[in-house]
Order: sequence, then structure tokens, then C-alpha cells
Amino acid sequence: MLTLKMEHARQATGELLIAAREQGWDHAEFLRRVLAEEEMGRADIERAARIRAAGFPHDKSFASWQGERSSIPAEVQQALIALEWARRSENLVIAGPSGTGKSHLVEALCRHAIDAGMRVCWNSLESLGTLLAKAKIDQSVTRTIARICRADLIVIDDIGVLPGEPIQAEAFYRIIDSAYERRALAVTTNTHPSGFDSIMPKTLATAAIDRLLHHAHLIVTKGESKYAGQHTSDHHGTTPSSSKNPPVGPSAPRVASRTTIAAPSSAVRVTGRPRCRVKSVAQGPGVQALIRMPCSRRSLAYCTVKELSAVFEGGYAACPANRDM
Repeated sequence: MLTLKMEHARQATGELLIAAREQGWDHAEFLRRVLAEEEMGRADIERAARIRAAGFPHDKSFASWQGERSSIPAEVQQALIALEWARRSENLVIAGPSGTGKSHLVEALCRHAIDAGMRVCWNSLESLGTLLAKAKIDQSVTRTIARICRADLIVIDDIGVLPGEPIQAEAFYRIIDSAYERRALAVTTNTHPSGFDSIMPKTLATAAIDRLLHHAHLIVTKGESKYAGQHTSDHHGTTPSSSKNPPVGPSAPRVASRTTIAAPSSAVRVTGRPRCRVKSVAQGPGVQALIRMPCSRRSLAYCTVKELSAVFEGGYAACPANRDM
């Protein structure tokens, strides 16, 4: 087995021989078990290699994700976990304040994608700018962008946290343009995409957003930072039940259990503008409504029920997908 480079099968052979004698396996069953051990061992090594290559900044997964505390509806979370959007090379854009779980959810989705056999490449806008600057020095820009875009799922994290630089905006556009309709992108941002021209040159922002949102699912998170809320509670000695934030842990109330989904309503037609179709309305405290964005037939956006009323009253301009957060 050493000659065949079947190290995992060699290590398991002793235990398998004992099990074969005790359970009366025939030769075919024994061989099947040996090959299965080798296959599982190699799969574990490949998974570990993909995790290292992804370059995750933290160790966050769905094991520590508290979906019931997120402003993202439970059914939407389950749809994202299915990864059909990634397999179709569509994009995911999650915008919202810091501490609302954007990066945590995306990293958990990426680790789930790795378990499904996908390759992931994690970047921040700052790291992309640094990579592009180095690539320009040794004239390897094309190779650098191509290497990043070999991944099945490319992440650009924390847009809008720090002031943008021209080299970062250029790197952002190059990645989006190269991955367009070929690879899935996951972007987290503190700034709504409609406000990207405030953190990067308008020309690059317009071109990048046009490609990013063409086949995109846009989710806007709401609420205060869960980390700041926990720190404030600990500092003042308040109990979870006396805090305005929901309690942390298994006893936290599940928003989904109080939520009912209404039937989709008709399209909102605005003269001279594309339609903004309401797909479903989630009724309940702090729950958001799912809206079809006018900029793309397959793009999704979220707003509160109160903001949804503004769409019907104010039309296209009132839709959260067409204004800053």
C-alpha cells in the first residue's frame, strides 16, 4: 500500500482485518471498506487544504451562528445554505451596520461550500489593493487576478469600513469584471451598494455595481451590533431580560416562530421605471420584507415592513434598493 500511496488504507487495515474476521466479510466487502477508508482520508486532507488556501480571517461556522437573532429571515438563510446561488455563479451582497453578522454568515457559508467540494478565496478590500499594487510592480496583474478567480466562490469582505483608495477600487472592479457570470462572489459591506461612489471613484463604482448586481442577491441587515450590546450589558450588570436586546443563547425568542408569510402582491409599476416586485412579506417584530430589485430580474433586497409601505406610497425612489441605507 505504500507503493500505491494509500497511507490511510494502510493505517486502517489492522482494524478492518479484525472486523472482517468478527463479522465474516468476504474479500469484496473487505476491499470496499479499505478503499472507503482511503477515500475518506484523502477527502479530509483535501478539505483541510482548501480551508488553508481560502485564507479565512477567523474560525466561524454555523456551529456558532445564531440564526434566530439575525434580521435575515430563516427561510432566506436556508436558501443561502443550499448554495444553489453559488453553483449558478450568482453573487451575494450583504450590507448593513457592523456587528450584525455579515462576515460571520459569509464565512459559515464558505466553510459549508468547502464541505461541498468548492474552492473559496477570502479577501478584504484592503488586501486586494495590496495584491494589485505588488502585481503592478512585477507586471503580474493578469496572473494575480486569474489566480484569485480560480476559486468557485470569491469573498470581498468589509467594504466601507476604511476609506477607500484608488488602487483598492481598481482591484475591486478587476475581480468583479473577471468573475462576472463565471464565478460566485460574496461581498459584505457597511455601505449600501448605491453609495459605493462615496468610497471609490464614481466611474469604477458604477461599472463594478452594474456587474455585481446583475445576477445578485442583496440582503440588508438591520439592528445594533451584537458585540456592542453584549459589552454594554456586561459593563452595566444588566440581565438579558432587562435589556432591550433579545437574550443570547438557546432561550432567545425565535423570530421565525412569530412570523407569517403573506401571499406575494402584484408588481408596483412606476412610470418610466422598471418594476419592483414584492415576492413575500414577513409580518412580525423586526422582520423584513423580500423585494425584487428593479435593477435585475434575479436580484433580491430586504426592507422593513414600514419601508415597504413607503415603496407603495413613494414608488421607485422609496425602495431601499435604490437609495442609501
